[in-house]
Amino acid sequence: MYALTPRCQFPPLRRSPPPCQAASTTTTSPPPSLSVPSRAGPDELRSTWPQRAWTLAGSAAIVSSLSTSASLVAAGTSSPAEPLAAALAAYSLADLATGVYHWFVDNYGDASTPLFGSQIAAFQGHHRYPSTITLREPCNNLHALARAAGLALLPADAALSAAGCPAAAHAFAGAFAACVVLSQQFHAWAHEKRRRLPPGVEALQDAGVLVSRAQHAAHHRPPYSTNYCIVSGMWNGVLDRYRVFEALEMVVYLRTGVRPRSWDETDASWKEDTGAEAAGGGDDDGLLHQ
Repeated sequence: MYALTPRCQFPPLRRSPPPCQAASTTTTSPPPSLSVPSRAGPDELRSTWPQRAWTLAGSAAIVSSLSTSASLVAAGTSSPAEPLAAALAAYSLADLATGVYHWFVDNYGDASTPLFGSQIAAFQGHHRYPSTITLREPCNNLHALARAAGLALLPADAALSAAGCPAAAHAFAGAFAACVVLSQQFHAWAHEKRRRLPPGVEALQDAGVLVSRAQHAAHHRPPYSTNYCIVSGMWNGVLDRYRVFEALEMVVYLRTGVRPRSWDETDASWKEDTGAEAAGGGDDDGLLHQ
């Protein structure tokens, strides 16, 4: 589809070039360096009452949106097939959306980046201690995305109702929000030991309904630049095969001079601490835990 220039031809400003890189005097902006994450303590893994409240609020917003869709179907304004098709489309696009966001926070910015800083640092902590996500209580793991869903979905659903939108629109909004919120749980299951998975989850992973352990494990191997999607992973093959994120990285680089972190040698903030993992330790898992 398009020709890509090898990554090794783009030199970093303050990092040692890989062996294949020719000498160059081009001045570019390297990806911000990240400090090595620390391990999370037991208290950081438990759900707090504010986290439970936000998770409940987000869940209520999702249920409200889906209930509105069901009510419109019951009233005979549309056939059940329309909202069902919309929900399936939302499920697919939610997988793509989690991949794009995951790619962005993995490769750009740092802890000081406005709005996204804590998430960027958290995702790097997850690379350092990937199994910690399996130790977090559910609301501790889901509350940040549930909060975003609650704050965004309620006004969006109200606007859809005011505009007289059909059941399919409400179904799409509710299903998309639900999949994005639950993506963190699907992500946690992709790191969980098989014997600890809830009944039926392994079958759903094997069927491709949920992102599988094997597929997501590829993301945690250098250069950490593939398999970003964490709902079902259905988009990972296409995005990686056609090097979509690599093309986006080149666009960003050519227009801004900023390199993604995945282009450079893996530093300590990316490398898994196998000793800590074996001891059951870890740190942030890609959510804003505040």
